[in-house]
Amino acid sequence: MYFCARFLKTDMAQFTEEDKIMRRVEQRFNKGMVKYRLIEDGDKILVGLSGGKDSLALLELLAKRSRILKPRFTVMAVHIGMTNIPYQSDLEYLKNYAEGLGVPFVYFETSFDLSTDTRKSPCFLCSWNRRKALFTVAKEHGCTKIALGHHMDDILETLLMNITFQGAFGTMPPRLVMRKFDMTIIRPMCLVHESDLSDMARVRGYRRQIKNCPYESQSNRSDMKEVLKSLEKLNPEARYSLWGSMTNIQEDLLPDKID
Repeated sequence: MYFCARFLKTDMAQFTEEDKIMRRVEQRFNKGMVKYRLIEDGDKILVGLSGGKDSLALLELLAKRSRILKPRFTVMAVHIGMTNIPYQSDLEYLKNYAEGLGVPFVYFETSFDLSTDTRKSPCFLCSWNRRKALFTVAKEHGCTKIALGHHMDDILETLLMNITFQGAFGTMPPRLVMRKFDMTIIRPMCLVHESDLSDMARVRGYRRQIKNCPYESQSNRSDMKEVLKSLEKLNPEARYSLWGSMTNIQEDLLPDKID
């Protein structure tokens, strides 16, 4: 017993900081992939590559997993350029990054008009039109699924936003079948923590894109990040409690729906 413990301790000491970070990220990534059955044999997956740390990490993790024997699937990357938003992306860097992982890269431009729906925020319209563009490219290239870089923090923040501002208990699921568009959206990093992705970006040396969105301050997401941090100060296991609550709905202890 003493020999085994000593051996394990010595073996772990041989891992670099980068090794430890990648093991942690990949364990949570693979757990999410398997638990929610996100990949099937023969899938062709389109990754929305914004250039942020989350999408860069997602592409790397999916590209690595695609080289495993089962299930067999392929990956391609697309960067959506929104022509009416001054968001500067280094397209050469993104293209070289994707192709360096053995993944083909596509650039697609689109835009949105604020006057089409004044009831919706600019962030919503921008996100919606980017999503439409992803569907367009996915269909053109025969993709079966679209992979987005949302992590666990994103999903929990969306849950808190929906409860607070929409009066609805819902969020972004790990797997969403869009039957109307004959497409499935997957979020393979659903169990990965944002702090781990920040560490991964640092040790991998991801290049930061220049972000200059005039509407960013109008989003409530940054406020919800602080709310989630506050909840974790109250209870270090808060994120896991929130996650578990989504599949532990005790309807008998809730008010009846009244029309």
